Amino acid sequence: MNDLVRRGLVDRMVGAALLDVNTYEDVEADGEATGQAAAVVAMTAVAAAIGQLSLGPVAMVGQALASLVRWIVWAGITYVVGDKVFGGTATWGELLRTLGFAQAPGLLAAAGFIPIVGNLVYLAIFPWMLVTGVVAIRQALDITTGKAIFTALIGLLPYLIVMAILF
Repeated sequence: MNDLVRRGLVDRMVGAALLDVNTYEDVEADGEATGQAAAVVAMTAVAAAIGQLSLGPVAMVGQALASLVRWIVWAGITYVVGDKVFGGTATWGELLRTLGFAQAPGLLAAAGFIPIVGNLVYLAIFPWMLVTGVVAIRQALDITTGKAIFTALIGLLPYLIVMAILF
């Protein structure tokens, strides 16, 4: 096993947030990283709930569970679009892992309750997570950045429809 595969959760989260291609390749290849990716998704959901402070513990758990469902659905949709439309070469699990780690910048949402700073943090997180998501799709599917962007755009409508039905 190489050093990259042995990297810990925090190292992988930082690497994903910093758009380190090797981190995304590492997570894609490590079938055992799915649990870590789920942990990242759950932690970012809790961070978002903390940032809003108006949510109680039950709502925080609900938000974490909803985030896990959204993550699973989004990975499935991007897999179908990227694989079938753009000829990507990933499995659903590879997309699941890379897209989970792409949510790492969302941990900063915990600062959302701080006046003024919280709003600036939210303004920074949204585009940052769009970029990490595109990098995750690109690396997992082994496609160009343009195809990764189109994968996300084409997948958006089916995703919104599924989310409307589920939630």
